[in-house]
Amino acid sequence: MCLAPHSVGTLTDCMPKGECGMVRRSAEDSFSPPRERPLPRKAGVPAINVQGLPMPTFSPAAVWPIVMLAMSNVFMTFAWYGHLKFKGSALTLVVLVSWGIAFFEYCLAVPANRIGAQVYSAAQLKTIQEVITLLVFSGFSVFWLKESLTINHFLGFAMIAGGAALIFRA
Repeated sequence: MCLAPHSVGTLTDCMPKGECGMVRRSAEDSFSPPRERPLPRKAGVPAINVQGLPMPTFSPAAVWPIVMLAMSNVFMTFAWYGHLKFKGSALTLVVLVSWGIAFFEYCLAVPANRIGAQVYSAAQLKTIQEVITLLVFSGFSVFWLKESLTINHFLGFAMIAGGAALIFRA
């Protein structure tokens, strides 16, 4: 059995085949049962993303999808709700204009998800998109449609944001 400082955090061979699985937590520590969770990462060691690759603290693949999804959401919000300001327009015209606007949304959203899949899971990308949708729609509702937001809106959005936070828990 090795009690040298380099044995800290490693499984010991307290039995011939290492059946006990005891782990030494510090140089002063005796042996204790293995942890349910892995030991904390060492400084400078990057986190691992969903594909098992190191996840840098700042990477274009982590940031650009958020920027692109925000821009695409502006287009989609106008495509879906912008016509409400022009209720007298013919429905077929509104549909055609909305499709034209939505084309630009897709030109941003599809690449954003493709790039983001390098860093985020599909559930995380969808969650990012939904949170952005709430933020964009809130601004759109107030500034374009001139509708006010109430405390109930903010409480509902806070609950959705709480659910979104659960998606990103490790």
